Amino acid sequence: MRTFAKVLVLAVVALGAAACADRKEPAEKAMTRIENELNGIREDAQKYAPDQLQATEATAARMKADLDKQEYGSVLATLPEINQQLRVLHTTVEGGKSEAEAMVAAAQDEWNDLNTSVPPLVEKLQARVDELSKSRKYPKGMDKAKFEEAKTGFEALKTEWTEAGSQFASGAAADAVRKARNAKAKAEELMTQLEVKA
Repeated sequence: MRTFAKVLVLAVVALGAAACADRKEPAEKAMTRIENELNGIREDAQKYAPDQLQATEATAARMKADLDKQEYGSVLATLPEINQQLRVLHTTVEGGKSEAEAMVAAAQDEWNDLNTSVPPLVEKLQARVDELSKSRKYPKGMDKAKFEEAKTGFEALKTEWTEAGSQFASGAAADAVRKARNAKAKAEELMTQLEVKA
């Protein structure tokens, strides 16, 4: 009877070891796949889905800890959860990228319009400032102090327009458009103040 019990215990231990070995390889492969997938999407996810990325990485870290403890069953049991998190992460990142691309395209279109309309305003203003600086015959209601204030505003406008161009060239289209809009509004205001004909 004792021999039978020993054989039974050895059989149970052997079956347990075999079951453990059967789970080890799939658990390791799953963990490698998850880590590779996270590495491939991490940079974009940090921009477009930081919360989902953090949750997915927390699940992956928990799985890695289970793998290190040789709790292969737990690793495999967590696969449906992390697979769902990865699907949501990919979907959110793709949505964020599409939205960003649409915004850049809209900013590009608006920049093209501004880039066509603002430089002629700046040229006309420059000619008018030069003319008034020489003649000292200021528009009605404007004295020398107000003219100097308008000139300072014009110099600020030119600086802002130049900065907008630099931002656009460096890829910051949305920021460039905001600055260019502001420059255009200032130019239009100065055109009125200095009585520049459109």
